[in-house]
Amino acid sequence: MAQPTEPTEPFRLGWEEWLSFPKLGLPALKAKIDTGARTSALHASDIEPFGPASKPKVRFQVHPIPGQYNVAIPCSATIVDRRDVTSSNGETEFRYVIETPIKMGGRTWPIEVTLTDRTNMAYRVLVGRQALAEDMVVSPAESFCQPEMSYEVYHSAQLREVVPDRALRIAVLSREATNYSTARLVAEGEKRGHVVEVIDTTRCYMAINAMAPEVHYDGTRLPRYDAVIPRIGASITPYGTAVTRQFETTGTYCVNGSEGITASRDKLHAHQILARHRIGMPTTAFAASPKDTDNLIGLVGKAPLIVKLLESTQGKGVVLAETPKAAQSVIDAFRGLKANFLVQQFVKEAAGEDIRCLVIGGRVVASMKRTGAEGDFRSNLHRGGSAVPVRISKDERDTAVRAARAFKLGLAGVDLLRAESGPKVLEVNSSPGLEGIEKASGKNIAGLLYENIEKRVRPTPARKTRTKKR
Repeated sequence: MAQPTEPTEPFRLGWEEWLSFPKLGLPALKAKIDTGARTSALHASDIEPFGPASKPKVRFQVHPIPGQYNVAIPCSATIVDRRDVTSSNGETEFRYVIETPIKMGGRTWPIEVTLTDRTNMAYRVLVGRQALAEDMVVSPAESFCQPEMSYEVYHSAQLREVVPDRALRIAVLSREATNYSTARLVAEGEKRGHVVEVIDTTRCYMAINAMAPEVHYDGTRLPRYDAVIPRIGASITPYGTAVTRQFETTGTYCVNGSEGITASRDKLHAHQILARHRIGMPTTAFAASPKDTDNLIGLVGKAPLIVKLLESTQGKGVVLAETPKAAQSVIDAFRGLKANFLVQQFVKEAAGEDIRCLVIGGRVVASMKRTGAEGDFRSNLHRGGSAVPVRISKDERDTAVRAARAFKLGLAGVDLLRAESGPKVLEVNSSPGLEGIEKASGKNIAGLLYENIEKRVRPTPARKTRTKKR
């Protein structure tokens, strides 16, 4: 004969309780338990839908502590519905509905929550009867039947630990949507649950004002992005950096800032930055007057020499002059074209090889050795060079990191030459290609970039506000 089962204790709730929404990154909220209301509601501001129509998402901000608007937690979730909700005062509002786990005491279960502005409400969350299970009993005369929590978590380092990965809205500034690097960034971002949009930089235009700076695109204002990944081509550097600077003005996190992109593209400026930070590089000289040609060559040393256009990319505009006479001829030719150039020491012991170090978030995540095609001193992959993975020394690693930091770049390809006196920085690339380094290293470089972006856009603990004593 089966033994009768013991009745389980009801899950007791008071009319107010502490709870958390773990998936939204909200570790502590004080809520009103209202059985008179059917629908649950969460205070949210800056509510904005995004993503494809087949799987729409919504992002919003929550000010979890009533009266303290310096604490703001960015959240995102999948939209499950949008419906009319009538409040207790009889007003009807069309709200987004999300589903997310709620945690009270030691119990976690999924509930539907509508998003609305509860600025004037005493509680940031209202839990309606639809969210309560059958074994839950609400005692209107009691408060905090479940363990109490504290808003202190929003002021401590613990906040970073409890904030989950959330869907981000990310823009890739690129004129080539089918380019390998751009396509990889889109595919990897979507694989991680983010919404990634490719924006043609030249089709952006800007509203520049003090109160509400905006970026527009094809007749509409662009939405607020969590992050922007600039892939600015050399031919549009001035306009591309202006667009990037406008995103920076709106407060958007840019993986590479306009200042670093601009400096890295101007070879003279770049070498001056390297020199200022005492970072090893080939001896370099620059002059504007044709009368200084011999002195210019003398500053660098004996031939062979490198003559390089200031805005050269992918090895274009870089010439090896093997004799002083050849150097003078190349310099005269460049001056005849009214081109800006510099003269640089040729590091013979590098033997047509260089090291590309890929730096993300202040650390080298991959490196490869590039070797030039037969008879070519340039090792660029775009010019037929080949690449293999390579182990780098601590000195080379430190040099690459210091170079990326000097330009304030979150993503950088730092090219090094192995000279007898130590590593020499040849170039710092602010839009490094991903194809060669991913294939050579076998690493998911795009994924590592997104890991860094996700860390950067997570909320940071807020400082406590001090009230003056009267």
